Amino acid sequence: MITKAIIPVAGWGTRRLPITKIIEKSMLPVGNRPLVDYSVQELIKAGVKDIYMVISNAEPCQVREFYRDNLALNQYLTERGKTKGLELAKTLPDDVTIHYTTQDPSGKYGTAVPIAMVVEEYKIDEPVLVFMGDDFIWNPNGESAAESLIKASGGKEAAILGVEVPIERVERYGVLEVNDGNLVGVVDTPKPEEAPSNMINVSKYILTPEILQKIVKYVDENDFGPADQEYMITDVFDDFVKNGGIMRVAPTTGEYLDGGSVEGWLHANNVVLGRR
Repeated sequence: MITKAIIPVAGWGTRRLPITKIIEKSMLPVGNRPLVDYSVQELIKAGVKDIYMVISNAEPCQVREFYRDNLALNQYLTERGKTKGLELAKTLPDDVTIHYTTQDPSGKYGTAVPIAMVVEEYKIDEPVLVFMGDDFIWNPNGESAAESLIKASGGKEAAILGVEVPIERVERYGVLEVNDGNLVGVVDTPKPEEAPSNMINVSKYILTPEILQKIVKYVDENDFGPADQEYMITDVFDDFVKNGGIMRVAPTTGEYLDGGSVEGWLHANNVVLGRR
């Protein structure tokens, strides 16, 4: 059983300026909950007990405050008998712990960096779920993204979630090349006529200890300049599968909702509130 998950939420959210000057991107509300909480609650339902969040060094950290008990609020609600409010204010079960790692935004940049930081700090040597903090899969009446990944992985192999989109939209994403249910590679923003499929990468994974160590090595042993290249986790995946590694592709029937753009965030709110 996979009981650990990593969620990077340290980015500046520059695509959502100016609102992200005062609200962290992962804390932008969808319905009555922050973006990141859709992933957190899904992971908890899938059996995750330890969540490792990579946060920025900005203070106060809104993500940390959201998942911390607000004692004054709890006292207020208790004194007035507002039991429903107490239930809503409790954002984590007692048996789930969030661990925080601080990432300096002026340091190395890219999707591989926060994963490497957590693996090194906490000496993680078991399969983990990895979800980015500013998007989620909406599938209230079906299998969650975490469940799809766990099923594809069998609890022992690496897995990547794939979402099908209309072929004319693939050039906005990393597109999965798949053979017999296994990942062959990730092609970044291809033209529709050159795309290997219409299945996109939405940054939801199960990573094995072998891949985790490859990510650490990739980040530690490369010194890309700030204007040269990002440390992309998909670079590690491509190298892994090209050298015989197995990474299962987990399809989903859910809808990918992304809060990274204003249009995507508005669409996510409409979907969750039933106002398509």
